[in-house]
Amino acid sequence: MEQVGLQALGWAARDATGVLSPYSFSTRVPGDDDVTIKVLYCGICHTDLHFIKNDWRKTIYPVVPGHEIVGIVTGVGGGVKKFKAGDTVGVGYYVDSCRACDCCASGHENYCAGLVATCNGVDHRHGGAVTRGGFADAVVVDERYVVRVPANLPPDRAAPLLCAGVTVYAPMVRHGLNSPGKRLGVVGLGGLGHVAVKFGKAFGMKVTVVSTSPGKHQEAIDILGADEFVLSSDAEQMKAATGTMDGIIDTVSAWHPITPLLALLKPMGQIVVLAR
Repeated sequence: MEQVGLQALGWAARDATGVLSPYSFSTRVPGDDDVTIKVLYCGICHTDLHFIKNDWRKTIYPVVPGHEIVGIVTGVGGGVKKFKAGDTVGVGYYVDSCRACDCCASGHENYCAGLVATCNGVDHRHGGAVTRGGFADAVVVDERYVVRVPANLPPDRAAPLLCAGVTVYAPMVRHGLNSPGKRLGVVGLGGLGHVAVKFGKAFGMKVTVVSTSPGKHQEAIDILGADEFVLSSDAEQMKAATGTMDGIIDTVSAWHPITPLLALLKPMGQIVVLAR
């Protein structure tokens, strides 16, 4: 008898109007290395909006978005070693890669040319099926691409860390923007920037938010806990901040000049530019 996947209920966009409506579908058949997950929470990333609206002209409708997934393991295949039923786990932007290239071998699967996105991806390992994301009640994912969520981390708060969180955390750690007592500049206070502020403070750094929006001042200082705020359109404020920062993480996706930011760095300071 032919095996069938799990019946799942999600929210899908049928076309570029971006309207989501209930959508029933079957997951792929769980294999020996797979983890079946009941979805509890899923964050909303701007990438999801791009897929929903077909902004990148590669959406395969109907599309079930969502790649910041947190849930409970409800089943595991016979070959699964890292997880068991009842574990709280997360799934990020991708659910497979070629597993053979230099990027995969070095733990940088996110650069793999054969990466399969969690939603709107083409899963060649499983017959070319289109992947459905976390705006659904269940997903099936190979254990290689599942992470454990610590018991002391509320699952609803963990979800955004699986995309926005890792996007800023990884380069901050890789490039030394995590040293206690050092001064960190965070450019932009959107989806990535506010997480960078929180990480900077958790690392014990002195954090300065640099923004073109004067209305971000209160959010930066009073809500997120930044130490200072610099309005980048104010020449006097930028001059006063010259040479004060050990490192900068630039999270602004829109075009903007980088040269004025370089002046804020101390000698030997580093700037990490995201989202360009």
